[in-house]
Amino acid sequence: MKALENLKIATVENEELQKLLQYNIDQKTKPVGSLGQLEELAMQIGLIQQTTQPSLNKPVMLTIASDHEITNEKVSPVPTEITWQQCLNFLNGGGGIGFLCQHFGFDLYVVDAGVNYDFEPHPKLINKKVRKGSRNFLNEPAMTLEECNQALQNGREIVAGFADNGTNVIGFGEMGIGNSSPATALLAVYAGIPVETCTGPGCGLLPESVKHKAQVLKQAIEKLGIAQTPEENLARFGGLEIATIAGGMLEAARQRMLILVDGFISTSGFLAAYAINPAVKDYAIFSHCSHEPGHLKMIDFVGGNPVLDLKLRLGEGTGSALAFPIVQASVAMLNKMNSFTEAKVYNITE
Repeated sequence: MKALENLKIATVENEELQKLLQYNIDQKTKPVGSLGQLEELAMQIGLIQQTTQPSLNKPVMLTIASDHEITNEKVSPVPTEITWQQCLNFLNGGGGIGFLCQHFGFDLYVVDAGVNYDFEPHPKLINKKVRKGSRNFLNEPAMTLEECNQALQNGREIVAGFADNGTNVIGFGEMGIGNSSPATALLAVYAGIPVETCTGPGCGLLPESVKHKAQVLKQAIEKLGIAQTPEENLARFGGLEIATIAGGMLEAARQRMLILVDGFISTSGFLAAYAINPAVKDYAIFSHCSHEPGHLKMIDFVGGNPVLDLKLRLGEGTGSALAFPIVQASVAMLNKMNSFTEAKVYNITE
């Protein structure tokens, strides 16, 4: 199965449009550059949509869930049953992501990519279960290459469906007890960073347990080795939700959608997508920098610029939801803020 067949991501480069967007931004009634990252976001979104008047339509949040057998190695202090219980909570509008999506106008869907639980059908549940949890990658690859490709393809299909319905903004979150371990391993493998320097507490490990977690991950990488392709590394050390996120992000970029990247685990999905096709970066907004120690290393590796730093480390898509008003403000600035000419204010930049 070739999950990434026909995956062509268009460049956002457009010299004439960029000049026009920059002129329009600079002509707003403010000193040049004084709205900082807001101006950068406006430029990025205009280039993504190839217009000087972008719009944000039908925002969707995908909270993608899976379990992980690496938890058998005591790398998480939290019971795995929390994964499916929290998924039900989200489906009922609860949890951090539930109230934030309601508050900021996101259409929230929970995606079962590999939860070790049989859910009843629900209008906000998307069933894309490949298997009940990824394997313990201390002993064997987390996924077969076929399973990994299926998860990538699942992500693509989900996002393509929302694009067909008119969505052009999509946030990615996750739920999966133990998933900071595959995220850390992927950071070490893709970025070449020693795993000991990027392992964090996840759901609340104490310092001695963090050291144990780092040792488990180091042993796993040494045992399985680093593969030649990003897909093979994703299969060895990733998770079903991470692969689904990666596929979804690649498809979102192909569809010229704005991608809101959440925290550490979601960014590991972006890291995999970036390894597969670096052009995905043009479409991504890094919503925040979490308190998980490896997250900033991920963002720095791909040259990102996080919008917020609120000491978050919840995941679920919460950072993506919180950054959305800033994204909206950048578009409003471009579309609605008056110019020096309109305001009849002397423009010292001319």
